[in-house]
Parts: sequence; C-alpha cells; structure tokens
Amino acid sequence: MTSNLERSGMDAPRDPQRRQAARRWLALGGVAGLAASGAALLRGGGSAAPVARAPSAGSIPDVPLVTHDGRKVRFYSDLVRGRVVFVNMMYAQCSEQCPPMTQNLRRVHEALGSRAGQDIFMYSITLLPEFDSPADLRAYREQQGANWTFLTGRKADVEQLRRGLGFSDPDPQLDADITRHTGMVRVGNDALDRWTMAPARVSPNQILECLISVDPRTRATGRIRVA
Repeated sequence: MTSNLERSGMDAPRDPQRRQAARRWLALGGVAGLAASGAALLRGGGSAAPVARAPSAGSIPDVPLVTHDGRKVRFYSDLVRGRVVFVNMMYAQCSEQCPPMTQNLRRVHEALGSRAGQDIFMYSITLLPEFDSPADLRAYREQQGANWTFLTGRKADVEQLRRGLGFSDPDPQLDADITRHTGMVRVGNDALDRWTMAPARVSPNQILECLISVDPRTRATGRIRVA
C-alpha cells in the first residue's frame, strides 16, 4: 500500500540517524499528539506533523537575549509575538550534529523565499551561551551561509527558554546532555497558539510540512517545497 509520505513525494526516514531523530521527536515533544505523529513518521505513514500546543503565549519566557549582530532583544516580545516561527538549539563548537542540521534548515529557509523574514521567522539559540558570544555566532552563521537570526544570552535565561520551548528530557541525566537538544526544530504560530516539533535532520520538505499544521496561509496557498 502506498503511504501518505510516498503520495506526497517525501521519503520515509530510512537513514539510522534520521530514524533516531524521529524517535527523539517523541521524547522531546512533550505534548499531546506528537506520539501518534512520530510513530506514523517512523512507519512512513504520516504526511504532516500535528498541531501541538506546547509553549503558549503565556508560557514562552520573555527572556533578554543578544543577536549575532549585537542587538539586545526580548525573545517573546521582539521575536515571537504574533509570528510564525522556526526555533532550534545549537552551539558553535558542535562539529557533528549542528552543521548538518544548520545546512538542512538553510534549505528550509531558502524554500520560504520572500516569506522568510517577512511573515515567517527562523531563530537558532546557542545551548552554550557562556562560550558563544555574538561574534562566535556571527562567524558560525557566515560559515554555514545561514541567513537568519542566531541568539545568545545569560546561561540561566537560555536554560529557562530551552525548557519553556520543550527542548528538554524528563530524565535529569539525559537532560544534562546538551547534544540531545540539538536535533529538533520547534515550529509555531504564536497568533493562533499552534505549535509542533520535527526532527531537524529529516528532509527539508518534511520540516516544511509543519507549516500546514500551524499556518493558514500555507494551507490556503499550497505547500512550500524545496526545489
């Protein structure tokens, strides 16, 4: 039987690393509906990630951060409120997981075309703000050709934000391993309080499917696809 993924032109995650990332989707999502969707992804039987009410307007920490170009911002007030966003976590010293993940998200960002930075925004937040200065993030951004906003700040604020956005594990020992929090991307529409999550290293088209769940404009105009 032809699966929904096959009918939509997307490949199921056959690669072991992608399958592992899909399993982590279940562990890190922490919201109703993600389990069923993640299982479908592993079976190759689901096309779109579910609408997930993970962070909400009242629960997203409005912590102070600094962008890669040195601007001081408030995460919720300045970057998320009323917007459709992609958010992931990384760190500049990460040499195995982060560069491939950033390159994957770069393809997603490029596919957004003129909507990128206009009505859809992408943010990458360092997990090691004590080491990643704005200059470090700017160098990483330029090296990766990643034309979106990278963020650092105080360690306590970044930790609060990490947990508020659902990049966490209920097992304290596993949660202490920062590499467990670099493999996911949170996708949300704050205006409608719709949120979901996807593995950051599945195909870009699978990540873009999340927009169908959270963004009425994408549903109305049709799927955004990587050429």
